[in-house]
Amino acid sequence: MMMILNMWFVFVMMFIVGNLIFVSKHKHLLIVLLSLEFIVLSIFFFMLIYLMMIDYDMYMLMVFLVFSVCEGALGLSILVSMIRTHGNDYFQSFNLL
Repeated sequence: MMMILNMWFVFVMMFIVGNLIFVSKHKHLLIVLLSLEFIVLSIFFFMLIYLMMIDYDMYMLMVFLVFSVCEGALGLSILVSMIRTHGNDYFQSFNLL
């Protein structure tokens, strides 16, 4: 029982740290994308623990990983496109209008 509580604590701390980095480091797009991937990793860890506790099939984890990889590839393509057009990944140099 203590091991499960330690895993929950690790998940909660990973999620909180990922959200704090996402909120505080909004100058560079690369840091924002890395913090989003860290949040996705913590959610994957949470789903793994939860599905192991209820003895459920791990098929949903594969679906989740597919969507998270697609999200990462989309973010990386946006980062490359922004660096090619503007020369850096600062949000200040990116005008949305």
